[in-house]
Amino acid sequence: MKSGEVKQHEPLFHITKRASVVWWKAWLVRVGAIVIALFFSAVLTVVLTGENPIEVFTSLIKGAIGTNRRIWVLFQNTAMLLCIALAVTPAFKMKFWNIGAEGQALIGAMATAACMIKLVDYISGPLLLITMFIASVAAGALWALIPALFKAKWNTNETLFTLMMNYIAIQIVSFFAGEWAVPKGSGKIGIINGNTMEGWLPAIGGKNYLFNILVVAAITVGMYVYLKYSKHGYEISVVGESQNTARYVGINVKKVIIRTMIISGALCGVAGFLLVAGADHTVTRDTIAGRGFTAIMVSWLAKFNPLYMVLTSFFIVFMERGAIQISTSCGLNNSFSEIITGILIFFIIGCEFFLNYEIKFREKEGKK
Repeated sequence: MKSGEVKQHEPLFHITKRASVVWWKAWLVRVGAIVIALFFSAVLTVVLTGENPIEVFTSLIKGAIGTNRRIWVLFQNTAMLLCIALAVTPAFKMKFWNIGAEGQALIGAMATAACMIKLVDYISGPLLLITMFIASVAAGALWALIPALFKAKWNTNETLFTLMMNYIAIQIVSFFAGEWAVPKGSGKIGIINGNTMEGWLPAIGGKNYLFNILVVAAITVGMYVYLKYSKHGYEISVVGESQNTARYVGINVKKVIIRTMIISGALCGVAGFLLVAGADHTVTRDTIAGRGFTAIMVSWLAKFNPLYMVLTSFFIVFMERGAIQISTSCGLNNSFSEIITGILIFFIIGCEFFLNYEIKFREKEGKK
């Protein structure tokens, strides 16, 4: 080294893209991350409450599948989360970051409730259900179309645009909840058509949630076929890889963006319809309950594969339901259950980083 020159030191470590990992090794890593997260959650619970770790895990399982009703609620919540995850997947695969699923589903739920309240005295039950379904799908599609048009025409930031649309939807629902409140001034609509059950989806085999589950199962299969085998699915993949390549091979990128977002919003509208007509029979600003944001993680963890999303949706809902039971059994508030869920999600996301990247440390001079 010449005098006066400053020796440049290599960084202690650097991150490089990892070569593809064999599928079974990847799943072993994921399972290991879940086990570590559960252990960490158990230790935290013991430190804060002094409970036996075995009892903690027993409460987790009982909270999710302890009774027949809890099992059906687990499947219902899984289906609703899965439906919204399926809705955002085509847009995400196209690299259109649709963060507005919460608002799109909520506006669809409001359209469903509006039909139940305003049209119940004018049309018959089957026609009312059809009208509710069309209104919710149209409302969700319209709510997604607005940011899609701005993106296609003026290349606006879709992340911020769709996120802001969530807050607009929440305020619209809050306004109409006050207008339709029963009793007036309470701010809550209450159960809609509770006496007549007009506009309620039918129970199949005495199971109130089975209709919702079957509909979402059909959507899952349909979305898998659509993305993997249809021309539209191919165009979505090409646009997601490179818009310039898509234009080169003759794909109308603007058309694909608008069409895909309409599909995404329409499926969010279906989720809103199922929640109001098949589960809650009312609408509030909290009807979607954050599923629009959790669905993003479900879709990403499943690598945008609709079949894998069944597993990721089920796991997340299972842990959420179980964590609530842990809080109750240990005499803690609901915030603790959210802490446990957050820990699990943190470890799952962390393991995905190490599956895609590797950390290489600087070699010592002697080894060089």
